[in-house]
Amino acid sequence: MPTSTIGRVILGLALAAISAGLLLLAFPPFNLWFLVWFSFVPHLLAQHRIMPPRLTSVASAVFNGLWLWGYLGPIFGGSGNFMVYLPLIVAGISLLADSGSRRFHARTGFRWFVVQGLVSWVGIELIRTFIPIAGTWGFVAYTLHGQPWLIQPASILGIFGVSALIILVNYALGLAALRLLDRRWRLDPDAPTPASRLARRWLIGAGVTLVAWTGLSLALFLAPQGPTVRVAAIQPAASPIISANQGQEELVAQTHARMVAQTREAAAQGAQVIVWPEGALQYDPQAQDPLGLADLARETGSYLVIGYVADVSEHVFRNEATVISPEGVFLGVFGKDHPVTFGGETSPTRGTYPVYETPLGVLGTIICYDLDFTDTARKLARQGAQLIAVPSNDWSGITYKHYTHVVFRAVENRTAMVKADGGYDSAVVDPYGRVLTLATYPEGGEATLVADVPLSSGGSIAARLGDWFGWLCLAGLAFFVVGERWLVKRATE
Repeated sequence: MPTSTIGRVILGLALAAISAGLLLLAFPPFNLWFLVWFSFVPHLLAQHRIMPPRLTSVASAVFNGLWLWGYLGPIFGGSGNFMVYLPLIVAGISLLADSGSRRFHARTGFRWFVVQGLVSWVGIELIRTFIPIAGTWGFVAYTLHGQPWLIQPASILGIFGVSALIILVNYALGLAALRLLDRRWRLDPDAPTPASRLARRWLIGAGVTLVAWTGLSLALFLAPQGPTVRVAAIQPAASPIISANQGQEELVAQTHARMVAQTREAAAQGAQVIVWPEGALQYDPQAQDPLGLADLARETGSYLVIGYVADVSEHVFRNEATVISPEGVFLGVFGKDHPVTFGGETSPTRGTYPVYETPLGVLGTIICYDLDFTDTARKLARQGAQLIAVPSNDWSGITYKHYTHVVFRAVENRTAMVKADGGYDSAVVDPYGRVLTLATYPEGGEATLVADVPLSSGGSIAARLGDWFGWLCLAGLAFFVVGERWLVKRATE
């Protein structure tokens, strides 16, 4: 074990980088989800032991900056968007915010090490949902999107509960690792070491919590399912709205003709609800209907969910979705709740959340970026929505990431969801987060997804109480910020 300052810095930075790499590999497209359970441990060793005391927060800055750079790089790399600088900003915040963390835990005998780590991480995740450019992107819980058997308590605690479980296990392991390291090497002889009893209690507590969580999750996952509805997602080979913005009118016409054909193919397979992507039309189909969508709904006997944009002025457009009944009636309009403002989007009709009672069940719609926040789908679920259609218009860099958000919105609210994209990632997900059918094409590609999706009775504790667990953790974060001196004083008396 190096004892020189330079040696400790090099090893500490290496450990922080290893943690960033492990966490990144747990996310799509790698999906090595098991790594998330211990990915924080090398970073915690670096921050609280290996790095020299005055440079402790450098490890935190490197960890947060590197993994976020690896996560966001493929999404925004080469775009010129200011989001490419976000990892550097986060690293700077970590450098300042974590500068006193090591000293605090040393002076309080590591009593609050696990609790403070958990509420800080999850509380900050809640804060991010208030930031339009952030939402839930990069939440550690998304690493478990492919394990629906393990994430069912999200219907009670929300996505924040899943994140909290991951952080609990990591910090319990980190505390034990610090204890073991101190038994072998005392890099700072005067530094307090975690008590064996404390480390053992947290390991046992985290283990018991994980076992209890898994048992509850399996019980919820194996619950009886309701009646099924056959649904379809129509994904064109090229995004109509992007093609229109590029002036490729002939391609737009060809795409529309093909989407009409795809709709007929899906209906021939028995689809009763058919979803088109965001911005599939560049006009309001209620004002003009050159494709004959009302007639198409009557012909197929299906509910059609159509995403469209309509200009309000030179720089303002409505981004909306409408539902057409099998009788050819337009049932209502949903305006995108979370426009991508940093991408120039507007949504002047946002703020209403209609649901439609049909013989199939209660239908609702959200649009694309609404997936990345917990509130919009919840507002529909509170009104009884059992099936939520999600027209979207993604791009190549998020092909393997964005559909994972559908999984958690479905589990949180116990609603089935149908995501139809403009060319990259479409999915049908049941109320328990099972991906029934999926199309992911990083280079873009056509798909017609058809699946029988079960409908739940609607609603969940998370839908009723909202992000209550996230708020609880935010309160805990505030407690440690305000009460740090009091906790240190109490520990040293």
